[in-house]
Amino acid sequence: MPAFKYSSRQLALAGIIAAIYAVLTLSLPILSYQGVQLRIAEAMTVLPFLCPAAAIPGLTVGCFLANLLGSPMVADWIFGTAATLVAAIWTSRLHNRYLAPLPPVICNAVIVGAEIAWFFPMEGMGFWAAYGLNAFTVGLGELLACYVLGLPLLRWAERTPLLSLRER
Repeated sequence: MPAFKYSSRQLALAGIIAAIYAVLTLSLPILSYQGVQLRIAEAMTVLPFLCPAAAIPGLTVGCFLANLLGSPMVADWIFGTAATLVAAIWTSRLHNRYLAPLPPVICNAVIVGAEIAWFFPMEGMGFWAAYGLNAFTVGLGELLACYVLGLPLLRWAERTPLLSLRER
């Protein structure tokens, strides 16, 4: 098993990303844990495009902490965090900045949409109907956060010395 080597800069940046993600999510619970989950912190999910070594663990830990402290559902701790991890890894492998927000939209719509449909069945709706509705609402919130907020964040981050070096 290969050993992971992180620089002090990468570890510090991962901690900063995790803290900002968790604080943004927890400070706006009315937006973060509702039907159309507009987590402002999800704009940060574009960061693995620029600095994957720091952003992937930072986003994953930040999401886990936000879900652990903000949701009583163990499933949310697991599946929400897994969606963020998969999306972050996928984003880090992209080469087009305009596609960087797409993996979080897809992963959260698919994974979190299924989680909500499974653990919170809607009266009179079967799983697939509830899944379609939840995937749409979660995906819509994610689309707004990642494209409307995330793309400008990515443009800004590319000009920021701390984040500007794409680690490839």
